[in-house]
Amino acid sequence: MRIEEILYTQGFGTRRVCAGLVQQGFVTVSGSPIEDPGADVETEGLRFTVQGAEWEYHEKAYLMLHKPAGTECSQKPSTYPSIYTLLPSPLRLRPNKGAVQGVQAIGRLDQDTTGLLLLTDDGQFIHRMGSPKHHVPKVYEVTTKHPIDDSQVARLLAGVVLDDDPKPVRAAACELAGPLHLSLTLTEGKYHQVKRMLAAVGNRVEALHRSRIGMLALPDDLPPGQWRWLRPEEVEALRNARGSHLVVTVAR
Repeated sequence: MRIEEILYTQGFGTRRVCAGLVQQGFVTVSGSPIEDPGADVETEGLRFTVQGAEWEYHEKAYLMLHKPAGTECSQKPSTYPSIYTLLPSPLRLRPNKGAVQGVQAIGRLDQDTTGLLLLTDDGQFIHRMGSPKHHVPKVYEVTTKHPIDDSQVARLLAGVVLDDDPKPVRAAACELAGPLHLSLTLTEGKYHQVKRMLAAVGNRVEALHRSRIGMLALPDDLPPGQWRWLRPEEVEALRNARGSHLVVTVAR
């Protein structure tokens, strides 16, 4: 692939801008500057630098972000900073066939919710992960205002009715980690679902953290506000994630 086209697909600007970066000697491959925008470069395993910053070629971008509190999952935030400001510019500018450029979050977390967030520019992957029919399990670590009792856990597992939907929603699994701490697994994603489910059983969420999506757990060594590329095997595991195998359980 032409180096100019590679830079364009990776989000380094318009084709004219990318050609200019090459012609000015700002792009190196294997430590050597390339000054011909039409130079053909093998993309498999390609690592290159642009103005001294190292970059890795990805045909499609798949990444995880440790969302910190006080951020919004919106390109146009209303009150708090956008999660997209935590990403380097090329990830925000990758060309897309749709109207929106760059990677997009798969689902949203509230501004005060922390934890695992997936982002990609692969529309089919977004649809696959967000489709209700696939029931991809998501695990949330919940800190409650009042102690959790057995009757509340039982109601969460049996299903509670939220104010906008007569159909009960239920937790796929619950694990008590302490009197005020609950690990809750859901296979659907309604608006403010965890908070509303806890409110429906007479409790209140004080803190909320998403620790897992499918079989992918948030790594302990990924600090809040940091991101990393997903490995190919992680992407494949997420593609195959389903919630049908989950068994309703209560662990104390």
